[in-house]
Amino acid sequence: MSLDPPPYLGSLRNNIRQRPIPWDGAVRAGTITEAQLAKIRAVDKVRQEQRKQTVERDLDGYRVLFVGEPGTPGVLESASRRSDVVQYILVLLSDLLEGAPALAKALFKDSDPYRHFLPLLAHTNNPEDPIPLLTSTVLATLMASSQDESQSTEHALPLILSYLCGMTKNSNDAGLQDIAVMEYSSLLYGRSNRQLFWQQRSETVAPLIDILRKAAGIGGDSSASLYSGNNTVKSAGFEGLGGGVGLQLLYHVLLVLWQLSFEAEDIGDDMNDEYDIILLYTQLLRLSPKEKTTRLLLSTLYNLLEANPSTLLPAAVLARLPSLLQNVSGRHLTDPDLLEDLDRLKEMLEEYTKTKTTFDEYVAEVQSGHLRWSPPHRHQTFWAENARKIFEFENGEIPRKMADIMKKPWENDKAVLAIACNDVGCLVKEVPEKRYQLEKLGLKTRIMELMQDADESVRWESLKALGGWLKYSFENN
Repeated sequence: MSLDPPPYLGSLRNNIRQRPIPWDGAVRAGTITEAQLAKIRAVDKVRQEQRKQTVERDLDGYRVLFVGEPGTPGVLESASRRSDVVQYILVLLSDLLEGAPALAKALFKDSDPYRHFLPLLAHTNNPEDPIPLLTSTVLATLMASSQDESQSTEHALPLILSYLCGMTKNSNDAGLQDIAVMEYSSLLYGRSNRQLFWQQRSETVAPLIDILRKAAGIGGDSSASLYSGNNTVKSAGFEGLGGGVGLQLLYHVLLVLWQLSFEAEDIGDDMNDEYDIILLYTQLLRLSPKEKTTRLLLSTLYNLLEANPSTLLPAAVLARLPSLLQNVSGRHLTDPDLLEDLDRLKEMLEEYTKTKTTFDEYVAEVQSGHLRWSPPHRHQTFWAENARKIFEFENGEIPRKMADIMKKPWENDKAVLAIACNDVGCLVKEVPEKRYQLEKLGLKTRIMELMQDADESVRWESLKALGGWLKYSFENN
């Protein structure tokens, strides 16, 4: 997938192209050889078509120029002490790889072309040094153009991803972030690369999720405000909002995660468990101001839900995606792929919700690990009809999950603890003979602890829940 380079990278490369390099002096100093200079001049500052023809007529010669061969060092190695020459050669190589893609495959005739470039990623600690950035561009273009999936690429990719990760975390420089994200996109051309990208998700995916959370105008705990129905989330669209995330950067981040979603069968559940991806994407879809972002959001959601229906469709219902899709249908949308994904999503969710009961929705909410004040919690009839089923479901899975939820402090969303106390109190009231099962899970002890919580609603709900235990204790005495 070809994307125009970000303005910062284009400007940097143009400046380097225009710098005069004293090539003859470099030959006299032994920095480069006459033969190397002849090959450089044959493709430097000439028309693109002429450059392409020259390279394709002599692929082996240009392979040797850049990566060398036994007894003949490549130009980057021989000119390693001249930063100006190295910068120029890196830009020239990027141009050649883009203009003559056959060169990329030719470079792989060398058993490991990466060994000439990877050290340049750590060329210096000076953030102003362009060599590491230019090297990452060469490597991304080399991989994307060759579509290589060899063992040498498998070994090199984690190092390249780690370098790019540093740029994606640089929230003070959106230009560098955009370059890194676009290079990510070019690298995700094959299944093995996408799997390696996911294996390094603390470096690769997590910073991208942070960018999306900022774009949606929500804080560090994305699910807290959204699950609790907090209306303070910004809702006027991305551009100029959400921590200053620009529309282009947002689009490129969504593009990378869309590419990653083609591995949804293997990673979809983990994406949702670790990043609340369904909830986050539902909020992003609510705010999406452009068809191109809406298209990527819908397509990614479809990939995730279609590959993981039993686990992620309940999460989508909990995030209120079905009603949002009806609203999206009312927008003036023209993209045929977007409309197709929208229809397929609506159909999938309608088919799922047809057969689901309030009990199913409650179970899905508890299994999501994040409670909100949805209707069942305060509905007396729901508890009268379903409390016993809750104990029996999957041999007591729901009370166990409730205990896990209540172990967390929930500093950013105290409502979760209040809701959990409410639910435990309802279970004790409706099925008092099961209260010892709840005690074995530590729920009574945890509720007693929460009576001292700083949050008033948590204290009140824990007091009410404990009242059920006390009531039956007194009645038995």
